[in-house]
Amino acid sequence: MIRIRKITNPYLEANVRKIEAVKEILRVQFPAVSERKIGDLDAQFVDPLKHRYQSSLFIAEDIHESVKAFALLLYMPDIGFCFLDYIASSPDNASSGLGGALYERIREEAISLDAIGLFFECLPDDPSLCRDPKTLEQNRRRLAFYERFGARPVVNTLYETPVRPEDDCPPYLVFDGLGRRGTVSMHEARAVVRAILERKYGDYSGAEYNNMVINSITDDPVVIRPPRYTRKKILSEQSAAVPEKKKIWLAVNDRHSIHHVRERGYVESPVRVKSILRELDKSGLFRMGRIREYPDRHILDVHDSNYFSYFKKVSQSIPRGQSVYPYVFPLRYAARAPKDLSVRAGYYCFDTFTPLNQDAFLAARWGVNCVMSAADEMLAGTRYAYVLTRPPGHHTERSVFGGFCYFNNCAIAAHYLSRSGRVAILDIDYHHGNGQQQIFYGRSDVLTLSLHGHPSFAYPYFSGFEEEKGEDEGIGFNHNFPLPEKVTHEQYVKVLGRALNIIKKFKPDYLVVALGLDPAKGDPTGTWSFTHSNFAANGEMIGSLKLPTLVVQEGGYRNQSLGINARAFFTGLHRAHNGKKPQK
Repeated sequence: MIRIRKITNPYLEANVRKIEAVKEILRVQFPAVSERKIGDLDAQFVDPLKHRYQSSLFIAEDIHESVKAFALLLYMPDIGFCFLDYIASSPDNASSGLGGALYERIREEAISLDAIGLFFECLPDDPSLCRDPKTLEQNRRRLAFYERFGARPVVNTLYETPVRPEDDCPPYLVFDGLGRRGTVSMHEARAVVRAILERKYGDYSGAEYNNMVINSITDDPVVIRPPRYTRKKILSEQSAAVPEKKKIWLAVNDRHSIHHVRERGYVESPVRVKSILRELDKSGLFRMGRIREYPDRHILDVHDSNYFSYFKKVSQSIPRGQSVYPYVFPLRYAARAPKDLSVRAGYYCFDTFTPLNQDAFLAARWGVNCVMSAADEMLAGTRYAYVLTRPPGHHTERSVFGGFCYFNNCAIAAHYLSRSGRVAILDIDYHHGNGQQQIFYGRSDVLTLSLHGHPSFAYPYFSGFEEEKGEDEGIGFNHNFPLPEKVTHEQYVKVLGRALNIIKKFKPDYLVVALGLDPAKGDPTGTWSFTHSNFAANGEMIGSLKLPTLVVQEGGYRNQSLGINARAFFTGLHRAHNGKKPQK
């Protein structure tokens, strides 16, 4: 299995080795690049003001996390274009198809940045510019590859003029309109070329050469070379595929229904997922994802091993169709845990209404596979994903369960993503996200925020107060917004805006949203009265952050409105995420 992952922070421990592997590929595949430039690769990420562009590194790695290929993308926001600096694979992966996968990922990134186009250099296929027949043939194959995506050279300029008379194979400037534009204006092209020459080649080309090339751009709009290697039909098919990429990646826990507690009044039931999925199908906003299986170590990174072992063992010991509810809550001294498994339930639980049964572990365990699959999709470049699963998870702390929750899906995903960047968790369930708070309370790399009913009247009662700010390294990285028993949506929006401003200042690489639909009017576990239009507005506000966003389903128990409210939330999120104006 190969995945493509974006790296923006070179100093994270998980990324240091990756960047060293990238440098080694650079040395082998681009021997003309100086060691000084290779050594400066790290600095590009941390000092964008100096270089006047933002750098993003994309790596293709196998199941053993070995780097097989990479691409380096530069974004110049003042002009609004992207420049593909390097794309290469290790010598033993030259024909593996990784180049195409990486280039598609680069195009997606450029589209998400709303770039006017993707520019890069490619060696010429003109015999008068390239003397070596072998190199000429390689250049033709490379240009044919890019042409399949609609990328072709800019013509009628002096861009491919050698800087030094002895230089051979001066590169074309290639333009990819990303399926949205066929060309650019003369003004745009001159600004792009000036930025490339001055910011990338400032120590090589001089002002006289730069001005000569810039002034040679006189066509308005500029002329893009007609296709030489592909048919126009292929280009239109490529463009038509772009909207599918903008859909929300959806993971559905198709094994949730085995966890069906049939006691009357138990609201955490399988119909919840069906109610939501029925409405999502109408939206056309989702594409179904593939769920993969993951080892237990990802759960044990977040949850206590004794709790995990107990939960697995006790679930296997309970006869099918029966449930055990905690009823004795001993003091939690590790040396004095009750020996009887059913009695020990209270040792690992903090309420009396979350049952243990044979299928609870299996359903919760597959939910972890769903959220881990979604997290890997995020690392591979998916902008936003939704995990529709039950049982929920945000009440589960490191070593105790409750609130219908057994494994903390949001925390597991956030910890996994935190190896590759900073993560913020925004919990908008009616009930406090005590699980995330407790798990990350002493950490500064994961920001936790929760908007919820005040614990003086709302479950889980013992946490969620405003003064709980974190501890040790985590002081200031936990924020609670407890709200009154009756709150208008106008009041809620003001508080949500405060929370989003905190997230903006934190500048996370990933956002995890614990989505509760229990603030809805008539929900049996809440006291607020939000409508579908309120959920749409909440989605728009969160989507306006334009962060890679993983949404995980938590609470929400009024089945008559669950699906409508979920569809409204994601409609708002999708609309804002794609830069569309809010509906009034």
